Amino acid sequence: MEYANVTLGRFLSRPNRFVARVELNGEEVSVHVKNTGRCRELLVRDARVVLSIAEGDHRKTKYDLIAVYKEGTGLINMDSQAPNAAAKELLRRLYPDARIVPEQKCGASRFDFAVDTPEHRRWVEVKGCTLERSGRCFFPDAPTERGVKHLRELRRLAEEGEKATLLFLVQMKGAVSLAPNDETDPAFGRALREAAAAGVEILCYDCLVTERSMCADRPLPVLL
Repeated sequence: MEYANVTLGRFLSRPNRFVARVELNGEEVSVHVKNTGRCRELLVRDARVVLSIAEGDHRKTKYDLIAVYKEGTGLINMDSQAPNAAAKELLRRLYPDARIVPEQKCGASRFDFAVDTPEHRRWVEVKGCTLERSGRCFFPDAPTERGVKHLRELRRLAEEGEKATLLFLVQMKGAVSLAPNDETDPAFGRALREAAAAGVEILCYDCLVTERSMCADRPLPVLL
């Protein structure tokens, strides 16, 4: 997936989950943060950030904050909408003859994708990960009741004989593994292990990230 127009700025502060203050061309401006997670290890003062120029007259801010340069790691995409776009491209590669249908409702949940082949339908939920420590990545960076709900629904489907997949996309290169962040959200960790034991496929890919794009690249191990 690609961004049409981008520019660089310097992060100053984050007054709330949705807004950041950024120095751009010597001027302090407000920008929309396209990630409501904590991202405390990413959005540190003076960090170089990548902004995309937003479209639409209804916007309160002209720019979206989509990526950040993290010291010791490099460029990390933190746009919460990017993983689904990259996942759709990846699913087309993994299932070249399938019909990829986004936003499909099943039971009490709505999953990111249904992958339809002549033999079966596979339900796929996508989670983007930006939390990295010394090459090891962890999900989530904040408690996620919605994530636990999705895992329980995927587990139910697997127990009923359906095909179910949880796909993590690590929004950077250089990571060596992904694990559940039990310290922050033990409920998610338990639900992930229970889902895997029930037959839910757990996949993880890192991403090639540039200031203008993000593309799923290579599989990473998920340490349960």
